[in-house]
Amino acid sequence: MANLNRGLIVSCQAVKGEPLYGLGIMGYFARAAVAGGAVGIRANYVGDIADIKKEVDVPLIGIIKEVYDGSDVYITPTLKEVKALLTTGCEVIALDCTKRVRPNGEKLEDLVAYIRQNAPDVEIMADCSDFEEAEIAHRLGFDYIGSTMRGYTPYTKGVDLPDIDFLTKLVKAFPDTKIIAEGGIWEREQLEKVCGCGVYAVVIGSSITRPKDITQRFVGAMKLC
Repeated sequence: MANLNRGLIVSCQAVKGEPLYGLGIMGYFARAAVAGGAVGIRANYVGDIADIKKEVDVPLIGIIKEVYDGSDVYITPTLKEVKALLTTGCEVIALDCTKRVRPNGEKLEDLVAYIRQNAPDVEIMADCSDFEEAEIAHRLGFDYIGSTMRGYTPYTKGVDLPDIDFLTKLVKAFPDTKIIAEGGIWEREQLEKVCGCGVYAVVIGSSITRPKDITQRFVGAMKLC
C-alpha cells in the first residue's frame, strides 16, 4: 500500500535567502494546507519536517536542499542528507534523479540501496527532468516518479510548464509506477489539464506557500493597469 494517497500534495518550504526562512512557521503552513484538503506535504530541512510532523497527520515527502561545490545536484544530494531524513519519520524521501554528477562522486543507486536496506518502509520519489531520467528511476525501482526538475536542468531549460505532453508520456510508459506532477502549476485550468493526464498525485508549492512569489506575480499583472 502506498504511503501517499491520490490527491494534492502541498510543498511547504522556505530556503535560505527567502523571507520566511528560519521563522519556524512551516508547520502552520502545513496545517492550513491539510485543512484545505491536502493529502500530503513536501518539506525541506530536518527542523521544518519536525515542526510539520507536530501539526499534521498526513504523509510527508522529505528533502534536504544542500549546495556542494562541483555539483549542480542539490535535492537530497548525498548519503549525509539521506541519513538525516531517516531520523525525521518522513514517509517518503525524494532524491534528485537527474543525469548530473552528484557531490563526492556518490551514485544514485547507492542512495536508493541504502534506503531500501535501512528503512524498507520508507518510499522513494525520483525528481526527474526528462524521460531518460524517468527510465533510470523506473529501472532502480523508485516508488514515485516526479516531474520536479523539468525545466531546471540545462537540457530542459525553457520548457513550458506544466509540460502536459511529458506527463502523459510518463503515465503511459510506466503504468506500474505512480507519477507525480510537480512544477509550474499556478491556475486551476492548468491543474485540470495535469489531472487529465492520469497522474497519481500533484505537488503544488509556490502558488500556495510562497507569498513573495505570489505577490510578484500580481505586481507583474498590475503593469497592465
